Amino acid sequence: MSAAGVLLLAGGGHSHALVLKRWAMQPERRPPQSIILINRTSTALYSGMVPGLIAGLYQRDELAIDLRQLCDRAGVAFVEAEITELNPQQNWLRVRDRPALHFDWLSLDVGAVSRPSAIGMPIKPLEASLTFLEREDPWDTKPLRVIGAGAAGLEVVFALRRRWPQRALELQQRPGQLDPTLQRVLRQARIALIDDDSQPRGPSLLCTGSQGPAWLATAGLPLDPDGRIRTDRCLRVDGHPSLFASGDCAVISAAPRPASGVWAVRAGRPLANNLEAACRGEPLHPWQPQRQALQLIGSHLDAAWARWGGWRLGPSPLLWQFKQRIDRAFMAGFQRPAAMADAAPMACRGCAAKLPAQPLAAALDRVGLGGQPEDAARLDDHSGLLQSMDGFPALVSDPWLNGRMTALHACSDLWACGAAVSSAMTTITLPLVSAKEQQELLVQTLAGIRSVLDEQGAELIGGHTMESRSATPVPASLGVQITLTVNGDSPQSPLLKSGLQPGDALLISRPLGTGVLFAGAMSGATKAADLDAALQTMTCSQHTLLEQIEPMRDGIHACTDITGFGLLGHLGEMLQNCPRLTVELNGSAIPPYPGALELLKRGVSSSLAPSNRAAWRWLEGPVQLQQPPSTALLELLVDPQTCGPLLLACTAEAAAQLTQNGPWIQIGSATATHG
Repeated sequence: MSAAGVLLLAGGGHSHALVLKRWAMQPERRPPQSIILINRTSTALYSGMVPGLIAGLYQRDELAIDLRQLCDRAGVAFVEAEITELNPQQNWLRVRDRPALHFDWLSLDVGAVSRPSAIGMPIKPLEASLTFLEREDPWDTKPLRVIGAGAAGLEVVFALRRRWPQRALELQQRPGQLDPTLQRVLRQARIALIDDDSQPRGPSLLCTGSQGPAWLATAGLPLDPDGRIRTDRCLRVDGHPSLFASGDCAVISAAPRPASGVWAVRAGRPLANNLEAACRGEPLHPWQPQRQALQLIGSHLDAAWARWGGWRLGPSPLLWQFKQRIDRAFMAGFQRPAAMADAAPMACRGCAAKLPAQPLAAALDRVGLGGQPEDAARLDDHSGLLQSMDGFPALVSDPWLNGRMTALHACSDLWACGAAVSSAMTTITLPLVSAKEQQELLVQTLAGIRSVLDEQGAELIGGHTMESRSATPVPASLGVQITLTVNGDSPQSPLLKSGLQPGDALLISRPLGTGVLFAGAMSGATKAADLDAALQTMTCSQHTLLEQIEPMRDGIHACTDITGFGLLGHLGEMLQNCPRLTVELNGSAIPPYPGALELLKRGVSSSLAPSNRAAWRWLEGPVQLQQPPSTALLELLVDPQTCGPLLLACTAEAAAQLTQNGPWIQIGSATATHG
């Protein structure tokens, strides 16, 4: 059993990223308590390379720290959610659309936002301002104005000149703020210097300073005039011994420094030391940050300035090369070491943890339960009532998200029968941790399950809890296992797997590839953006598809959901009782999730894939591919799916309606076998 208590890391700023890196590289330093990182996105942008991103010199993934992967390596649970409120007296942090997170220790590294202004797009949060710049027309005749001529404003306006060589640009300064040397460089870059606060003629970007997020102001914490949290030299919040803060949202009261990525990076080690000491009940160690920090500011050319207080050197190409080396080295430190990436693959979670088809079928036959099971069972004497059961070990370390995905996955059995879910019961097995942590895991898990049922007007009518007797994983939230029994009803006869007819079109409702994406994530091979895209689709309920299916019921002959046995395995189930049918699949029409085929080409696969490959036998008989398949496509056909698509067979007329009005994609058709 892990030590009691929860350490909550709020925000994925540079300090926290470095703390996680330390625990990933030196796991013996990681506190024994349960640790959770919460951030509004799964990646954090390294601020030192943001001007290069704006200039078009870097791709976004070159400066994106993958927080989810970093947490996995550090044994830390990751929660992607937006923080809305903090109550330091009752030790909880509220997040949008889910229960509050309770903590025993809290560390805040939530960054800063631009000071509010009546004009201009704030540069922070960065995600919104980067989207704003991506949408701007480089040939727009209206000038874009950067408001604020400090280091950030200078870097941004020079980066924009590299991005848009021809567009008119303006930089608004305070009167006399910039010296003649900088003014000359601005003229050379054709950037107009504005000395007043006149109304911009075009769009504007606000770089006039930052402040702490608004919700900090209502938390009752000690703040400076910029809304930054005041701490002592141990980075502990003044008057709150169990709260810590660092990065742009914080300031050491006795040694104030401006908000800067430099000091956020330097705070990483002292923050880690003191979090580790606090969780172990050991004395804290004060930190004295340096008075000045070297700033390297890129220009519109391959050159940079160096600043140290009032001293400045450049612009120089050598300084630009020096800055690039520093930035790339910083990001390289977050890459998974080759020894970890090449380690033996681990058993996959989610629906990829189900028993392979062959031993399952053999066991069922031995006890007289063989045959062709449907996705849901009809209850005797109640032909319209259906019931199904599903569940799996935790797929992700966020218990709320895991509860939601497990419920969505379980409900899909009823949706495949054309039935609406009316109620559910659940069995939840919790890891062997303290009663307080078990309570929090149960609250988050149940809330995730209910988020799915509430959307459908269904109820959670009961359940059962158990405590595991197996070793508790790190993080402990991966030890949660959920099983759901879902009940529903169908106004008409349920759709079956086995009604496929000649002339039917085969339609699929969403992409394939969740198995390989999560398998790749375990070794660091999956890109954060690709996993984000898959999760965004996986966590959307497919119950709304019933509204499209119901008017088409007369033209729909068979339906199933694609889960652990992959597309080919579940298509084979549809064909078992259709001996005179041939299905032709259009491989180029089968939609993969972004990144899935690339991983399959590299030889990455789910741990269930080897047994699923037995379904390739269908390609030697009733299933034909229109084009010679690539190895990646063959693997995609047997990739196990969690929260996978529905697969239905329908008339050409119904297919035309469904593909026009919904997410459905036609991937093949059925014909009668002759001879």
